[in-house]
Amino acid sequence: MKVKTAEFVISNTRVDMCPKPLLPEYAFIGRSNVGKSSLINSLCNNKKLAKTSSTPGKTQLINHFIINDEWYLVDLPGYGFTKTPVAMKEKWMNFTRNYLRHRENLMCVFVLLDSRHNILKADDEFMEWLGENGIPFVMVFTKMDKLDPRDVEGNIKAYQEKMSEKWSFLPQHFLTSSEKKTGNEELLAFIEETSKGFTPVKE
Repeated sequence: MKVKTAEFVISNTRVDMCPKPLLPEYAFIGRSNVGKSSLINSLCNNKKLAKTSSTPGKTQLINHFIINDEWYLVDLPGYGFTKTPVAMKEKWMNFTRNYLRHRENLMCVFVLLDSRHNILKADDEFMEWLGENGIPFVMVFTKMDKLDPRDVEGNIKAYQEKMSEKWSFLPQHFLTSSEKKTGNEELLAFIEETSKGFTPVKE
């Protein structure tokens, strides 16, 4: 798949205000400062599509973008450490989890993980929550260009070993670099293949 068009549609905090569920939808989420906006912009060949900042926590709404007029990409608020007040972070997570549980056309969640680190508590807990709620997801390791390939491989292996303690099977994973566009083709191919199983939700 090639991304030919990528356009902003709407931002909100309510599932009932999202676009009608007539197209397959893929949500991107990760710990603050994981490089989510950079990956989205790289994937869509548009440096200004999602807002990037040196200050974590800039994504504060459910942001819908329509890609090739065929599917929705959803940019969700990050979780984990930011300097945002606790009450505000809890508000973000509440409407985010409500979206994830109830969005009918959501095909998969892309959980972004920093390849420079071993598994972190915030990531572990969020993926466990997704599993408990039966929400399909894949793991997307970011910033792999920042490390030696052997170190990346070691960190991913550590993730898999840690998750194997709780999970009977492990989610699919992808390796990415926004700067080098590594992994973009694989992610888009996954979306294209997964979308073949989409059935529009009846109004």
